[in-house]
Amino acid sequence: MIDLRSDTVTLPTDEMRHAMALADVGDDVYGEDPSVNRLEKISADRMGKEAGLFIPSGTMGNLIAFLTHCQRGEEAIMGDQAHTFYYEVGGVSALGGTMVHTVPNQADGTMKLSDLQNAIRAVDVHFPTTRLIALENTHNRCGGVVLTPEYIQNVVTLAQNNGLFVHMDGARIFNAAIKLGVPVQNLVDGVDSVTFCLSKGLGAPVGSVLCGTQDFISRARRIRKQLGGGMRQAGILAAAGIVALETMVDRLEEDHQRAQLLADKLRNIPNMHVRANSPQTNMVFIDLDDSDPRTNLMVIEELKNMGVLIGTSKNRGFRLVTHYGISDDDIGRVSDTFLKIMAD
Repeated sequence: MIDLRSDTVTLPTDEMRHAMALADVGDDVYGEDPSVNRLEKISADRMGKEAGLFIPSGTMGNLIAFLTHCQRGEEAIMGDQAHTFYYEVGGVSALGGTMVHTVPNQADGTMKLSDLQNAIRAVDVHFPTTRLIALENTHNRCGGVVLTPEYIQNVVTLAQNNGLFVHMDGARIFNAAIKLGVPVQNLVDGVDSVTFCLSKGLGAPVGSVLCGTQDFISRARRIRKQLGGGMRQAGILAAAGIVALETMVDRLEEDHQRAQLLADKLRNIPNMHVRANSPQTNMVFIDLDDSDPRTNLMVIEELKNMGVLIGTSKNRGFRLVTHYGISDDDIGRVSDTFLKIMAD
């Protein structure tokens, strides 16, 4: 199978497996796992933050950030296409009691500054208190697009002027940095917290890291324990994350190049079209033409029967995600398979 459903399907490299087998470990809940401590230090340094916290998943990392920043009944502003809004089971509301206030995401993944400003509640006994603005970079549902440092700084300034926190869902923040050719710190300068995933394009088997100030991470550590995310000899997993940060970031450019190659090939396939401005990073979004009587799910099943796995996106759309498990030959096979199916 050629699996383009997500970069979460990556398998750990041989170097990661070796590091996991030899990892120095201890009890992380007691703060005694040297591999976890090292991963958290490396991660915080990469992000230009004071401290880091190893988390089982990005969803838990975002949830912990919201629960740390917001008290029950307070409000967080985010885009109406945000991963936290769509794909995290409503956890910030169900478990954190945080009210979610969505504003429209633009095609480039941004939210208009005027919309953000207008969403901030006035001080009134009838209103929930607005506490947080959440950003996402790269932005998944908007096509794997990147937010620029300039836009992020505008949001940070707006938030600071209104006494709000900013959280960055940076699941694929290294993809954004590679695309823009800037240090990753430039994309999180001024934000109060950021999560990034080790288990997507970086290829580690498990985990994300949440970064922020020492005080924030100290409080977040208690929330992690409360949610059942306190792991014990987690250094076996952290060791793979260290290798991921040390060896897998720069090669993300290869995934972007293969996504572009795939998009170029798919533009010539009948009965479907590549979305405008796709791809920016490692995600290709395509849509089935209205003239084709099939649904996207029917096409996905046909592709599966021919050895290609892809994901859905919105109504009649598809999402194809490149990663280090995909080769140039795979791109050619996928294109040929699409051509055979769509030309029938």
